[in-house]
Amino acid sequence: MGVVSYLSRPKEHCMAKNVEDFDANLAGEEGQSEEAKSSWFKRIKKGILTSTAEKKETPEGLWVKCPECNFICTVNDLREHLFTCPKCNHHHRIGSSEYFEILFDNPNFEVMFENILSKDFLQFTDLKSYQKRLEETWKKTDLTDSIRVAAGKVNDEPLVIGCMDFEFIGGSLGSVMGERISRAIDYCLRHRTPLLIICKSGGARMMESAFSLMQLAKVSGKLSQLTDAKIPYISLLTDPSFGGISASFGMLGDLNIAEPGALIGFAGPRVIKETIKKDLPEGFQRSEFLLDHGFLDFIVDRKNLKSKISTLLGLFRN
Repeated sequence: MGVVSYLSRPKEHCMAKNVEDFDANLAGEEGQSEEAKSSWFKRIKKGILTSTAEKKETPEGLWVKCPECNFICTVNDLREHLFTCPKCNHHHRIGSSEYFEILFDNPNFEVMFENILSKDFLQFTDLKSYQKRLEETWKKTDLTDSIRVAAGKVNDEPLVIGCMDFEFIGGSLGSVMGERISRAIDYCLRHRTPLLIICKSGGARMMESAFSLMQLAKVSGKLSQLTDAKIPYISLLTDPSFGGISASFGMLGDLNIAEPGALIGFAGPRVIKETIKKDLPEGFQRSEFLLDHGFLDFIVDRKNLKSKISTLLGLFRN
């Protein structure tokens, strides 16, 4: 009798009832009719139960957009081009790990002086205490300071590289950077090994005040020992190289070289423009402008950096 009565209902009523029961099951409701209970699909529990950790989401940083030409490519493609844009050759900012990977022959290079860490001697506080800022930066970046020093071989030529990391408080010059460079110079003197410093900094670290400024004279004095010992020192200026770095050891190399399009100077373009009240030339403070005005020896593309450095080391050695 139930089957007869069901079949005798209007077709529209049956379809509407099925849709209603289906919607109820999707919402986790059991429905009131026998037809709903016997339907082919029923949600037993309400809501979405998949945990956030188990969701399949696109990994962050899978795609990179060039800030110069807006070309979009994958991180793998960018890495294959040594972090230069495949379309316009814009040199993306990279850290010490990437430079070590590009320059050294194998991953067996020796990282030195990682045990030297910054301290808040002045109890400096701005928006937060300097000590807290250091602790947060150590945790966030896995870096111990704004420069890493490593010794290895570049196309079988021995070399010590000091490379700055901009993500550690803007690659700022502090007492630890000065001490690590000084010890790197002592290492070079003992082993008769050339030194390369890759500059990438916003300037001196204000949280250390005079302690930071003293490093300018300290490092410059130590570099004179390399000169006396006739051991080569090469300064590679990358984007950006500013403040006390460019005012001291950044420009004291036996060779001062730079990457294409790197912003290099002492004060920023906006500060200079407001000071002299004049419009600045096009490309002012870019490496090409500095090369034309005699501040640089040459500009080297990152893809040719390793071969160029090893050629220079061979020429210096002979």
